[in-house]
Parts: sequence; C-alpha cells; structure tokens
Amino acid sequence: GPEIKSSHIREKTQGIAIQLLVDISSSMDMRNLDRDGQSITRMELAKALVADFIGGDGERLPGRPHDLIGLITFARYADTRSPLTFGHQALLDIVRQLKIQSRPNEDGTAYGDALAIAAARLHTLPELNHNNSQLMSEPIASKVIILLTDGENNSGTHLPVEAAGLAKKWGCRIYAIRLGDPSETSVDLQLSPAEEVLQHICRETGGHFRQVHDFESMLAVYAEIDQLEKVEITQELHQQNTALFWLPLIIAVTTLIAALSLETTWLHKLL
Repeated sequence: GPEIKSSHIREKTQGIAIQLLVDISSSMDMRNLDRDGQSITRMELAKALVADFIGGDGERLPGRPHDLIGLITFARYADTRSPLTFGHQALLDIVRQLKIQSRPNEDGTAYGDALAIAAARLHTLPELNHNNSQLMSEPIASKVIILLTDGENNSGTHLPVEAAGLAKKWGCRIYAIRLGDPSETSVDLQLSPAEEVLQHICRETGGHFRQVHDFESMLAVYAEIDQLEKVEITQELHQQNTALFWLPLIIAVTTLIAALSLETTWLHKLL
C-alpha cells in the first residue's frame, strides 16, 4: 500500500570525564608572562588558561561542552571545589574566584592527595550515573586528570607515585603541567627530581608531562591535551515508514456507503 518515508539523524556524544587539579600554594604568587608579555601572577595565569580550556577562547581552545568536569585545588590540603558536572558556567565562576592559600599553616603542595581524590572521584562515575541518570546519557569515553603545579609534593598523606598507581588501576590518564620560571626555557634542561616524578606518573598512566613558562607555552599544552582527548560524536540515521492504507480505504468505504444509499433511495425509485 501507499506509505510516507521519513528520516531523522540523532547525534550520540561520548564525552570525557576530566578532573582539573590546580595548585594554589604561595609560590603561585610568583610572576610569569601573559599573552601580551606583561607580568602577572602564576595564579592569574592558571585561572585564565583553565577557564579557556573549559569554556573556550574563540581561537585555539574550543571548550569542552560535552564533558563532565570537576575542580580540585591543593596547597597543604586538597579540596574539591566542584564535583564532576556539566554545569560549566558555575564551574567557570568558581575558577575565576580562586585565590592563593594565604594561611601560613596551610601552605604546602599536596598534589599526591589531589591526585588520589581525583582518581577516586573518576572511579565512582558508574555509581554517580546510577544515582543520577542526567549525568551521563551516553557512556564516558575516557577519564582524565590534568594537574597544574609549580612545585614538588611536600605535604599530604598520599605520595604521587601511590596516587598514580590508583589512577592507573582505575583507568585514569594523568597529564601534568609544571609551571616554571620564565628563565628556564632551554629544551635541553635536565629534569629536576620533582619533574622526574611528574614525568613518571604521566607515563605510568598513559598521559604526558609538559613544562611551561608563560601564557603561550601553557596555551599550547592545553591545546595539545584538547586534541588528544577528543569527544566522540557519531550520527545515527533513523528511518520510519508511515503506512497510508487508510486513505484509499476511507475512499472505498465512502464510495460503498454512497452507492448503497443511492440504491435504497434515488436509484431504487428510478428502477
């Protein structure tokens, strides 16, 4: 019978779960260079690039609208500033309001603890999905931790290598960015013991370690990570056939009724 064919395309997005770790220890008050070559604090530099990574800068960073993103800061202690969320506008507000830890008794660098918390948060994603179906309409493609620090781990209860072991066990990749002094620009510069630790934990989990010194070099690293951790978007074509048998059926039934009516009235009299 007659029918109408209709089709529509549905996009399936497999986003990425990302934990952003940002150093807020007192050393982040030191100065590096922004995009215009002006001197700004490392904290302001970090906030600008992290915000651009989340929301995009209109040029080299497109933003991560399809990803679950959480934020953890650390000095002597690691604190969850935002759980994994799709509410990126609220997250951006939190990032822009970050401040350096000013209490002397809370100064330090405990990125080992921050890594352990981040890995645990990513590990519990299936539980989060069970409790809140709006978190993940499609499966998460991968789990990523992006660590930004300018120091070495000297506080906390978890060693970086121990935390990296948890991340590896739970399928989390670590990307570590070490923000150094602008004078340390030689690519042949030998890694310090602290940098070797960062490089080791990244390699163990399948990530990368990068050194940055200013806005441009940090932007290049975030752009690199953005390219490496691509969101998977696939299209599904759905086709539907709608039968129109009812149209000729109605015409036939109407004609039959009319014929029967005429036979019992006007045609009957003529005959």
